[in-house]
Amino acid sequence: MTKTAVIHQPDFLSYLGFFQRFLSADLYIALDCVQFVKNTSKAWQNRDKIKTPQGEKWLTVAIQKISSGTKINEVLLSTSDWRKDHLNLLQENYRQAPYFADIYPYLQELYSFQCIKMMDFNLESINLMLKLFDIKINTILASSLNPQGKNNTLLVDILSKTGCNYYLSGKGAEAYYDPKPFEAAGIKVIWQNFNHPVYPQLHGEFIPYLSAIDLLFNCGIEKSRQILRSS
Repeated sequence: MTKTAVIHQPDFLSYLGFFQRFLSADLYIALDCVQFVKNTSKAWQNRDKIKTPQGEKWLTVAIQKISSGTKINEVLLSTSDWRKDHLNLLQENYRQAPYFADIYPYLQELYSFQCIKMMDFNLESINLMLKLFDIKINTILASSLNPQGKNNTLLVDILSKTGCNYYLSGKGAEAYYDPKPFEAAGIKVIWQNFNHPVYPQLHGEFIPYLSAIDLLFNCGIEKSRQILRSS
């Protein structure tokens, strides 16, 4: 019997490729017990991009000041008005989108979700996107497994504890991949095959790798489900 898992940090309103992997997996393990990364090209845990008339723009979840080495599940949300700012920014830049009236209420509901930790808000955003894309997958927190090791050995320990014998990974992890721990545990690594779709957008020339909400605003729920599954 095969059981396939995706292991990834619980990113905020992520891009289409994040959700495309779930279509071929049985389990999503939210990697909440690793270090929070901020202010680098790899920092996606509390931000993603939307499209504006001036081009792409970061939509960033405001957080409280953290110290070096803070884990994702320890990051606290700011008490500022960032939720209102996000909704205003989305309304300003997508109100002319064909499906704004359909999608915006879902985001209003998301931003009304009250929590203290960034991770909880991010997971709520992931659950919303799973609902809109009609993706059904079980989700657990890596921290609940008391995982041991680092890098590849950490992943293998998580997979072994969940009884998964297939690991579906994004292409970005290939540079850090060490096959030996996976082979020793009898776990097969599958690399995601994702071709970013081109779809109608507002504000000029197409920009890929935006938050998945861009597709939903422009194409609606039913068409977005079809586009995601053909990517």
